[in-house]
Amino acid sequence: MTFAEYRYLVRSDLYRISDSTSTSTLLKHVLRGSAFKYNFWMRTCAYTRSHPFLRHTAYRLARPMLTHYTYKFGIWIPFETRIGSGFYIGHFGGIVVNEHCVIGKNCNISHGVTLGVSNRGAKQGCPTIGDNVYIGPGAKIIGAVRVGNHAAIGANAVVTRDVPDHGVAVGIPARVISNEGSVGYVNRTDYEGKI
Repeated sequence: MTFAEYRYLVRSDLYRISDSTSTSTLLKHVLRGSAFKYNFWMRTCAYTRSHPFLRHTAYRLARPMLTHYTYKFGIWIPFETRIGSGFYIGHFGGIVVNEHCVIGKNCNISHGVTLGVSNRGAKQGCPTIGDNVYIGPGAKIIGAVRVGNHAAIGANAVVTRDVPDHGVAVGIPARVISNEGSVGYVNRTDYEGKI
């Protein structure tokens, strides 16, 4: 990862939370924020770990900070997880993501969400989440399922099968009830020209 890529990811995450990418807004959210603070240290760990010099300097600061906020906020998303730009954690607490998951850009994750592995069966593996996806509080997405672009996963849904683009999945086990998708849930995605 280059510094430009790192900066873009951090600023896009910040824009999704605050509608700003200014340095003062960044400092405010890193010093006094909650969920963005976790994003910042997660992205910083990924960046510093990927460079030989930074691995022996800045990473040694970033890693303990990420570990601290993992326990403080109850968020466990390994920095190795492939996560696109504009990642938004609505509320901290009880979030667990397997490091082999792939998450597209502009994903909203709520508290109590699990993106987990299935170790056997037809859907053995980890979820792949598309772009502009909303995942509601308490939702569980388990196994090698694909959640399509612009999809919405309802609160407490248990997803074990693929969800199509623009699908809205609810229930246990989750089933698609409409094609209205995540419109209105995933906002502030117009950061492309502002960063």
